[in-house]
Amino acid sequence: MAATASLTQISPIFSASKSAKQASIKTKVGTFDQNRNGFSLRRQILKGLAIFPLTSTTLLEQPLSSQAREVEVGSYLPPSPSDPSFVLFKASPKDTPALRAGNVQPYQFVLPPTWKQARIANILSGNYCQPKCAEPWVEVKFEDEKQGKIQVVASPLIRLTNRPNATIEEIGSPEQLIASLGPFVTGNSYDPDELLETSVEKVGDQTYYKYVLETPFALTGTHNLAKVTAKGSTVVLFVASANDKQWPASQKVLTAMLDSFQV
Repeated sequence: MAATASLTQISPIFSASKSAKQASIKTKVGTFDQNRNGFSLRRQILKGLAIFPLTSTTLLEQPLSSQAREVEVGSYLPPSPSDPSFVLFKASPKDTPALRAGNVQPYQFVLPPTWKQARIANILSGNYCQPKCAEPWVEVKFEDEKQGKIQVVASPLIRLTNRPNATIEEIGSPEQLIASLGPFVTGNSYDPDELLETSVEKVGDQTYYKYVLETPFALTGTHNLAKVTAKGSTVVLFVASANDKQWPASQKVLTAMLDSFQV
């Protein structure tokens, strides 16, 4: 910082030069703050994908992205036509901000009737950035203490490719996709060595990439199943997670939920 001078007259040229330097410094500081804020937001979203809901009152007091119900889903969702032991969840515009904005195509999946819908903080729901979000957001989340949890994560297509309305095949191979989206499966980081299995599924004109991961350091759980596809301007990711205690009894259930996911 320059010392204040009262005895020496400063020339107009020097004053203008100093003002220009100060403006340049302010611009750089502003740019740094914006970049730092953007990084902080991305880090918060990543952590939130894995560990929300927390006991933090700050997050819990924010408006909710969807009307999560503290009751078992079997009390309000219809039985699945293909397997009555499950219920069918069909996402509609009333469920998420992205569906209301038209950024995500309707999707559906089955789940056990004993599961409950989890609350999602406003900052994680995409409500703050619709209709043009730069980062992935959580659409819906369901969980069961004994079996695990599932969540649907949506990512702007432009984050992965500049090609409008690209199919999942046009974006890249299964390995390329999981390298980009892996952190949103684990909640923190992705290691290619954690990938146990990949497969490709075709349902009508829609192609899905499926993954089996063993993730010992993941925030979401030590076992993760994922399924991803692209439609319109969005890539949609379904993630089913369990810890070591839940996995032996819930593996078949989580796999059935994953297989049922369609956009």
